[in-house]
Amino acid sequence: MIKKQKEVLIMSKDTMQAIQLTQPCAADELHPTTVPVPQLKPGYALVKVKAFGVNESELTSRKGKSSPDFKFPRILGIEGVGIIDRVNAGSSFKPGQKVVTMMGGMGRAIDGSYAEYMLIKEKNLIPFESGLDWSIIGALPEMLQTAYGSITQGLRVQTGDLLLVRGGSSTVGLMAAVLAYHMGAKVIASTRNENKLATMAKLGIDYPVLDDRDFADRVKKIAPDKVDKVLELVGFSTLFQDMGLVKEGGYTCFTGALGGKWTLNNFSPFMIPTGVFLTSYAGEAKDLPAKYFNHILKLIEDRQLTVPLAKVYHGLSEVGEAQANLESGKFSGKHVVVL
Repeated sequence: MIKKQKEVLIMSKDTMQAIQLTQPCAADELHPTTVPVPQLKPGYALVKVKAFGVNESELTSRKGKSSPDFKFPRILGIEGVGIIDRVNAGSSFKPGQKVVTMMGGMGRAIDGSYAEYMLIKEKNLIPFESGLDWSIIGALPEMLQTAYGSITQGLRVQTGDLLLVRGGSSTVGLMAAVLAYHMGAKVIASTRNENKLATMAKLGIDYPVLDDRDFADRVKKIAPDKVDKVLELVGFSTLFQDMGLVKEGGYTCFTGALGGKWTLNNFSPFMIPTGVFLTSYAGEAKDLPAKYFNHILKLIEDRQLTVPLAKVYHGLSEVGEAQANLESGKFSGKHVVVL
């Protein structure tokens, strides 16, 4: 009997449950299926997935409208957290070690985190130590890396800066606002949903502002001398208005396009206001130092920083619900699936 149980256990590691797409589909068509466990390759580690966040780009991929390197069949998921299961000899990682990962082609060029196991390049793994719940850690990788990279590399936010986050109720926007606050900046953050203003204020955002036809006037009342920096998360539909709100010598960083408009026909550099700098950010896991990630975990443990969570889901069978809720736009914060 004991021998048979061991054989079953070994056999169970040959296959796993995953959300693998073979064609575009609706959120309610996302169901777990049985697929082979990825085989270990040189330079990679096999990670047992404990949680992952659900992201807008995964909705786009589900619809078959992702980046050029995306193709079916594909396991979605651009970020994940978990425990090292297997590594190659000589690896700097060890089985049982906790790690996070994000980007690096996950869920697009290679299979991602919507699975019980994921095969990840070791250079894209960030080790950490924490007793926080997996739902909290699972919310962090992509939004923390994008927010941190945008405000440090893209905007170089400093103490005393007045930062405008356009698209401030998005997960990246909320995290960027919280990080900027901890760096000593003042933050104006926009939302098109009036019901989200109170949540934004509770997270410590100095000036939650409704994004409607009077948005620019509201910002000008708060900042009559204009803002120092803008994090652009809505896209080209608001970019030029936002650059007009930046003082001379200030920065605008184009990081996201929640409005769906990533490109602009007939763009001219003369459309950028004189003396205003336009930059962008689209980074990778290497942009988020392990030391800083662990520092953020400590701030969360000490209740000095709040993670914006929308809802926690349990098991791959609830991924469809998570994507549908994200797509509805009715929630503030991150949707996280825990396995």
